[in-house]
Amino acid sequence: MNPFYKLSLSASQWQFKQADNESHDAWLPAPAIPSVVHQDLLANKKISDPLIGFNELDAEWISEKSWIYRTTIQKPAIPEGANSFIVFDGLDTFATVYLDGKLILQSDNMFLTHRVDVTSQLLDPSRQSYTLEVVFDSALLKAREIQKSHPQHKWVGFNGETARLAVRKSQYHWGWDWGPLLMTAGIWRDVRLEIFSARIADVWTEIKLSHNHETAHVTAFAKVQSSHELNGHQGTFYLKFGGQELAHQDFVVGSDGTGSTTFTIEQPNLWWPNGYGDQSLYELSVAVTQKGGDTLHQISKRFGIRTAEIVQKPDKHGKSFFFRINGVDIFCGGSCWIPADSFLPRVSEEKYRNWIKLMIRGNQAMIRVWGGGIYEEDAFYDACDELGVLVWQDFMFGCGNYPTWPTLLDSIKREAIENVSRLRHHPSIVLYAGNNEDYQVQEQAGLTYNFDDKDPQQWLQTDFPARYIYENLLPAVVKEYSPHVFYHPGSPWGDGKITSDPTVGDLHQWNVWHGSQEKYQIFGTIGGRFNSEFGMEAFPHLKTIEYFVEDKKDLFPQSRVIDFHNKADGHERRLATYLVENLRTATDLETYIYLTQVVQEETMMFGYRAWRRQWGDERHCGGALLWQLNDCWPTISWAIVDYFLRPKPAYYAMARILAPIAVGVQREHHDWSVSHARPAKTSKFELWAVSSLQEEVNALVELKFISIDTGLEIRDRIVHENIRLVANGTTNIILDGVIDHKEYPESHVLAARVWVDGRLVARDIDWPQPLKYLDFSNRGIKVHETDQDSSESSGKGQRSITISTLKPVKCLVFEERDGITISDSALDIVPGDDQVIEIEGLKPGDEPLKWKYLGQELGKRADQLPETTQ
Repeated sequence: MNPFYKLSLSASQWQFKQADNESHDAWLPAPAIPSVVHQDLLANKKISDPLIGFNELDAEWISEKSWIYRTTIQKPAIPEGANSFIVFDGLDTFATVYLDGKLILQSDNMFLTHRVDVTSQLLDPSRQSYTLEVVFDSALLKAREIQKSHPQHKWVGFNGETARLAVRKSQYHWGWDWGPLLMTAGIWRDVRLEIFSARIADVWTEIKLSHNHETAHVTAFAKVQSSHELNGHQGTFYLKFGGQELAHQDFVVGSDGTGSTTFTIEQPNLWWPNGYGDQSLYELSVAVTQKGGDTLHQISKRFGIRTAEIVQKPDKHGKSFFFRINGVDIFCGGSCWIPADSFLPRVSEEKYRNWIKLMIRGNQAMIRVWGGGIYEEDAFYDACDELGVLVWQDFMFGCGNYPTWPTLLDSIKREAIENVSRLRHHPSIVLYAGNNEDYQVQEQAGLTYNFDDKDPQQWLQTDFPARYIYENLLPAVVKEYSPHVFYHPGSPWGDGKITSDPTVGDLHQWNVWHGSQEKYQIFGTIGGRFNSEFGMEAFPHLKTIEYFVEDKKDLFPQSRVIDFHNKADGHERRLATYLVENLRTATDLETYIYLTQVVQEETMMFGYRAWRRQWGDERHCGGALLWQLNDCWPTISWAIVDYFLRPKPAYYAMARILAPIAVGVQREHHDWSVSHARPAKTSKFELWAVSSLQEEVNALVELKFISIDTGLEIRDRIVHENIRLVANGTTNIILDGVIDHKEYPESHVLAARVWVDGRLVARDIDWPQPLKYLDFSNRGIKVHETDQDSSESSGKGQRSITISTLKPVKCLVFEERDGITISDSALDIVPGDDQVIEIEGLKPGDEPLKWKYLGQELGKRADQLPETTQ
């Protein structure tokens, strides 16, 4: 017998062409595989970049054509008794594969892997090379054909045309309210040739952790595939931690190709989310050998030892919904994730890791992989494992009433099994959700849903047959292949109740921005038990706008090309509403960008601050995942970090609120629109602190009342010493504070700070609302660079910037520059509280960073950080 042999075909000389192009020069080189046709056309200068300007429109024709890819495979050496397979990890989407003109595969599901046995063809003695050809039919046209052939189904949904529901293709490719309509086709994941007599098809674990976490029983499983009867094959499991072998165990491969053993680990190193402990990862390796000792194949996977549960119990607020990891309740503040590019093969392992690093810097604990994208690359989940980000994983169904004819259900089942099996070793994955907003589609379209009807076969006969997928097919797959991960039928969903019910399950709260367009100041009062979607749009930074705006005359807020890059329905009215209600508006692009970012930052602050506070009230709110972390192209959207990984101000506000210790101070909401801008006579205020630490700590809490106009304190500050901050909860410090505006008529901020062990750990500043009524002129800001310990630190591009002010400053934002890391931004600053910002990557000779604050003279360029001390 011979060992496993793998040859990547990605580096082969691939060519592609439009299928109906018969000209002599139709074939073009495909620079690299994996790829999609748009990338290859762009590389051959046949199209302009679809992410720039209006070029998306000029690329629409691509989606209506069929495309052919081909390469030549040289005859490999195939040992006697070995089998040969061509393996496609991903074909997008309707693909027909030929080897030397012989049909070897047909696929209609982008999310499947295919292994095709080509042994007999490659053993043909008359051939020394072979032509591998992949034909991709138009997913757009095929979807429309399928839709027409099933008129009995109710084709309803949000975003994109409803024909998409018939096709197992990433749904955002059909256009979404934050992304372009770019229907890709191609070999979007790895393709390779495998030759072996035996291979390990899979290895996985099932873990039982004792209640006291002192003993873990790790049962290891392996599945072996062989070209012969599994007679005499043996294997060995190896358990490692930190590069050191802990144990190994031999096994005999059963006639069904499986083998297993159980390891017992005393005092195991647990895997924890970031901020709660180490991200300990064990390694399980398995080697299969032929009798006589030759190793035929060996693979390894890393896994973590942890428990994860969703606590759903009746309480005074309804029914709880929060995550408990290793017995510790975790407030899951984080974000929703969409694919990081419209052309998926362009997202590198490094880029995935940089995205997750941004989450760690931002104190985020959870990411939700949204159901209209893809089951992400291994590199994404590896980064979450290594850095400690919990993953809420949707299945790939989004915003629609999906059909369920038998062949489609078979494909969906295979898709679910493959992807759950691929991902089941990742400790970061703690929840599978059946879909994104499909139950909302059911409600809005009036489709049949009787939660008390428990007959899955009956569900298939209704006009909402997809219920069968979410409440029967998918939970059965998760139970069999990943039983220690919680399954949730949909997002939002809660016990079959209406999806807007705030007392149960998770909630998508879109009555800020969408829906009733509530004022963002009340965001915290309209949440649910777990807020898995909510958001506010903002422009990206000017440099990102300049990337896709080709003509400088279009660099104004309402230009056609800028509007074209905002796909959200009604965005003009909604942006205008939130701007005009809260800020003094501007028409120059740089200031307008900044103002939209202030609105987004304030919106996220009001929501997150209140919801994290509610964590301490019997886990009223179990977590909040904003929509959205990222973008798939340079655009205007709800993202808090844009396509080029440039954080918006909301990213920093969120990081402060999700810090291990945070403080909150807030006046009651006075609705100025109802009162016709009349000021309140009195205002109540509250002061609290939140902590994710697992032990109580002693803190000093200070609250100051500072005039916005003079910078002076208008009344005695409040100081509380020896406040015991509740562990993993909320400490209410002032619940009955009152401001008498007759006694204190000046507009002023409430500035709160917290010290622990003499170290300042948290700040919060409450401002009179709306901000447009305040005078921010003549702030008296001073910015200077502090002394460096040595020239060595400067050489590494590390600087400390100290900012002080004579009067309160709102939302001082630094320029985001590629390669530069800023420790904090979007700062509120008050007199007597200098703030120190660490900047990394800004080297001697670099242009100083620009900065801007609210109320800065309109049209004036942002100030710059000085190169020397002032």
